[in-house]
Amino acid sequence: MNQHTEPYAAEIGRRIRQLRTRRGLSLSELALRAGVGKATLSGLEAGTRNPTVETLYAITAQLAVPLAAVLVDPAARRPEPPAAVHGTAVTATLLETFTDGPVITELYRLRIRPGRVQTSPAHPLGATEYLTVFSGTARVGPATAPLVVPPGGHVSWVSDVPHIYATETAEDVHASLVIRHHTLPEGGAGQPGPAR
Repeated sequence: MNQHTEPYAAEIGRRIRQLRTRRGLSLSELALRAGVGKATLSGLEAGTRNPTVETLYAITAQLAVPLAAVLVDPAARRPEPPAAVHGTAVTATLLETFTDGPVITELYRLRIRPGRVQTSPAHPLGATEYLTVFSGTARVGPATAPLVVPPGGHVSWVSDVPHIYATETAEDVHASLVIRHHTLPEGGAGQPGPAR
């Protein structure tokens, strides 16, 4: 279920490689920091592997950028068509990004499938997530203390710690997810600083 067209995977790979080189990281160093195989990272950068949301989050966390930085052209606020990535339990569709001074906000349409738990690595310091559930019951938030959110419910958590997405029942969860990131002094989230 991680199907992307070749051009889409190639664009994600190109953005990862560009961010990595601007950070002054070798492929081996980023793979080690992100906890992904060097061959996996190489395949992603070459556009020959379909990225999962878990892998992309592991990589972007080490690059200190939001997920949107690899999903869409940095100049585009609203991807056309909306950029979707799949993971163990989640399908996340990026609808729009907003920049307001030092804060970058991503808006996603989220589907969480039952019977699986998806763990997201810690995002950069200060990142916060806001989930509104439209249908189904979600179990989300910090991996050590997840929260149950019923239909119509809303919850937020600081996501600079490992956190999970799962359903509490046997039905899909449909929700919106807002992620707010504070940019970094060396160039900011989505605006990488010079290579070191």
